[in-house]
Amino acid sequence: MSDQQVKPEIGSVGWFDLTVPNAEDVRDFYSRVIGWKFEAVPMAEGEYNDYNMKAPESGLTVTGVCHKRGVNSDLPARWLLYITVENIDKSMEECRTNGGKIVAGPKNMGKYGKYCVIEDPAGAVCALFEPAD
Repeated sequence: MSDQQVKPEIGSVGWFDLTVPNAEDVRDFYSRVIGWKFEAVPMAEGEYNDYNMKAPESGLTVTGVCHKRGVNSDLPARWLLYITVENIDKSMEECRTNGGKIVAGPKNMGKYGKYCVIEDPAGAVCALFEPAD
């Protein structure tokens, strides 16, 4: 989650992550192409870092670049948008009932909430995010 911690509105797109096998190379690519600065986010008790990418002028966190390992090992290697839902368990059930699939999760994000990754009937993938109270 970003450093602009406001509880997101249900139904809003609240975050984007990119999960890839080599986050450092892709982090550097976007730093050069877009101008994003980066900040390391320790993962798996400091075993490796994922990265918050920051807007060059404001310094606000705008997205994440993550390694495809640890909690992200089963995520598809692509940009992933996170849509805020009120109840992740109910949304997951509705996904299954309506022809979708659960790709990963649900996974706990500690103080931020929890998320899962779904695939809709057309094959498009996104994440559902339930913020913590």
